[in-house]
Amino acid sequence: MKNLSQLRRLSTFLNTTTETHLKNPIDFSSPINYKKTPISLPHRTMPAAKGQDLDFINIAHSHLIHSEWDKLNKLASGFTPFRIKHILLKTRKDYVLSLQLFNWVDLTNSQLNTLDVVSIILHILTKNRKFKSAESILRRTIETRGGVSDMDFPRKVFEALVYSYRMCESSPRAFDSLFKTHAHMNKFRNASDSFCWMKEYGFYPTVESCNAYLSALNGMGRGDIVLAFYKEMRRCKISPNVYTVNMVIRAYCKLGKLETAVEVFKEMEGLGLVRNVVSYNTMIAGYCSKGLSSSGLKLKNTMEKNGVRPNEVTYNTLMNALCKEGKLYEANKLFKEMRSVNVVPTTVTYNTLISGYSETGNSEMGIRLFEEMSASGVKADILTYNAVIMGLCKEGKTKKAAYMVKELDKEKLVPNSSTFAALITGQCVRDNADRAFQIYKSMVRSGCGPNGATFKMIISAFVKNGDYEGALQVLREMMGRAIAPDSDTLSSIFDGLGKSGKVDLAVDLWSEIESQRLMPEGFVKTMIGS
Repeated sequence: MKNLSQLRRLSTFLNTTTETHLKNPIDFSSPINYKKTPISLPHRTMPAAKGQDLDFINIAHSHLIHSEWDKLNKLASGFTPFRIKHILLKTRKDYVLSLQLFNWVDLTNSQLNTLDVVSIILHILTKNRKFKSAESILRRTIETRGGVSDMDFPRKVFEALVYSYRMCESSPRAFDSLFKTHAHMNKFRNASDSFCWMKEYGFYPTVESCNAYLSALNGMGRGDIVLAFYKEMRRCKISPNVYTVNMVIRAYCKLGKLETAVEVFKEMEGLGLVRNVVSYNTMIAGYCSKGLSSSGLKLKNTMEKNGVRPNEVTYNTLMNALCKEGKLYEANKLFKEMRSVNVVPTTVTYNTLISGYSETGNSEMGIRLFEEMSASGVKADILTYNAVIMGLCKEGKTKKAAYMVKELDKEKLVPNSSTFAALITGQCVRDNADRAFQIYKSMVRSGCGPNGATFKMIISAFVKNGDYEGALQVLREMMGRAIAPDSDTLSSIFDGLGKSGKVDLAVDLWSEIESQRLMPEGFVKTMIGS
């Protein structure tokens, strides 16, 4: 199919195994020789069954409609793709029978279910609006047969559907299901190719399938492709619904184009779309991501005036923004309002507030919220405990923090990197660098990876106590994990080693850092000048 191969240039996605690391934006524009008149579907017919084939097909069909599976099992060795296709076409008015036969063949000898056979069952199922069953078969087919080595497999599937379309008296929903399945599987190149091939035959996916594609792209942080595809949807006169536009607004917000997001939000009414709670929440999240919580609060008031009731996501988003800005009073005020209007606080709600109070050194309020959370029957998770532990550790209350760690086991929660980082913080606050380093070792034994901030904190504690060899030991652990130290950390260690007369250690350290290429940019000049 020459036209199909020409269309492959419309898609500029990278062809990777997961197809999730896309660098180039998709080009949905048409080639120079693009024809506005759709290509006619081929009138392919299947050779008529004769002789032994015809006898076998009639007998097998009779056993199938009478659910005589024992008799079918005896005939299993006589099945061929040709015979299976004929039986499927005979039963296409009864999708249940067709699917039973297909599944039976799949269990008996899956190799007999060739792409031609698969295409026929897909047409039968989609014609009868059994889209989930069709997509399940498509997913299984793509996973088991569409390996990386077969670059043309997506095209082969599409062509099989094209050639069997007329003989199955099918509907465009067969192609729609193919497009949607690729989208759900994050096979973005395959989805974009299918979309372009569909256009060539005058077929377009439903808005629901387009939304599945947009959602998958948004989930992978590809807002740029979301916007390109949305423009192509409009050009192809695929009418967006409120879910479509919500995802477009989200894409603009994630790309930092807040003003454009606001414009699209305002245009929804002109498109005949009624903004829902997700529309408002998406826009509120956009404002909050830019540090504009006041604008987010105003929009919340507007949504209430327009008869849209805020939900837990609305409140959680705003409270999170206020806590990050250090506006705990306003966040708590929203929390009280949330409960007064019967919006039930969630684990996320409590985690947000507890973290906010912990960051500002108010562990007492964090504990109070934690107890209230438990009394309200809201399940605490590891993030909750980490927030409480961090609040206690920042104030040097390491014994109370240790008690909270013991509670984790009772709740069947596993400490993670953040848990250990909080405990290390507590020991560093108390100037107990040795104990902090012991916790670090426990952290590593537990399979949790420390980050640069954790190492810097322990090193600072050793330096503060004048234990430069201890600081050097931690620094080597840090470099062993290929984490580059910053200039401030190195300066404190080199200065300390120099002042304590351990110049040889400083020279050796310098060589180690240079050999591992972890020296901060410009740091050499700083040292030369000192």
